[in-house]
Amino acid sequence: MSETVVTMLTNAFSVLVFPGLLFVMIVGLLLAGIDRKVLARMQKRKGPPVLQPFYDFFKLMGKETIIPDAANRRVFLAAPIIGFVSLVVMVVLIPIGGYTPFGITFNADLIVMLYLLTIPAVALIIGGSSSGSPYAGIGISREMVTMMAYELPLVIVLLTVALKVGGGSFCFSLGEISAWQETNGALITHWELIPAAIAFLFVIPAEVGTQPFDVAEAETEICEGPLVEYTGAPLAMFKLNTAIKMFVMTALFTVLFFGNAVATEYLALNALIVVAISAGITVLSMTLAHAVCARLKIEHLFKFYWTVVTALAAISLVLVWCL
Repeated sequence: MSETVVTMLTNAFSVLVFPGLLFVMIVGLLLAGIDRKVLARMQKRKGPPVLQPFYDFFKLMGKETIIPDAANRRVFLAAPIIGFVSLVVMVVLIPIGGYTPFGITFNADLIVMLYLLTIPAVALIIGGSSSGSPYAGIGISREMVTMMAYELPLVIVLLTVALKVGGGSFCFSLGEISAWQETNGALITHWELIPAAIAFLFVIPAEVGTQPFDVAEAETEICEGPLVEYTGAPLAMFKLNTAIKMFVMTALFTVLFFGNAVATEYLALNALIVVAISAGITVLSMTLAHAVCARLKIEHLFKFYWTVVTALAAISLVLVWCL
């Protein structure tokens, strides 16, 4: 078998199996199931089985897709696919235990990740606006405010990590951030980075859109907001996007603050370690917040992120800059 064929097969495996499509779908839905199960236990309920998100996804995929008469058909159907593709690309860019598919290395892939993170939210906004529903219009406005709220502290956290690794300049390479932690220890062990790590943990549930930060969908208030008119396979894709984003955000946290400190010479073990850490972060940042907090009002959410969370991220940035 020629080297070109081997390369093509390897690249196809990376996109379709690991760390791409199949892997991220399974892990994302698994994290969603763990979130629901642990939440139920916290509330002294039995709860659904851990595999319930898989059942829900395949059931929705088999349901009829109803498109409103007032909707823009093409945009309505394309929106969830656009969000899904951007999330899969993000997973391929995240080095799991030092493994980088295709041998891709960028000097600024952290910035690319920041841009890609906005695409699923924008896809949700576009899809909701194309439906023509007034409930979707309310949800869209809330989603845009939520994006503005958490983007500022997220950017400051990324700048803090980049400055710490760059040693006076900014390093936006995920590969170099991981490699730096092999020599200098995980960033989570550097005391000046702890406020930034806490800020990132607060950003995760807002980015994913879980309670108490699910003001854009808010089932009891605006009937799922942007998703109110979605049924069947498109709705299943949006739900899958939420599950995948759980893994993307928690895996990104792992790379930024644990790096290759969790890496071994075995790729399968590295993947299991990342999934285990992601599950722990999911419970800490999303499940716990869901269990103890009611849904926030949109003005309270915005104020919280632009004061408390931004302040935590800024403290770390100042400390790293001065020390």
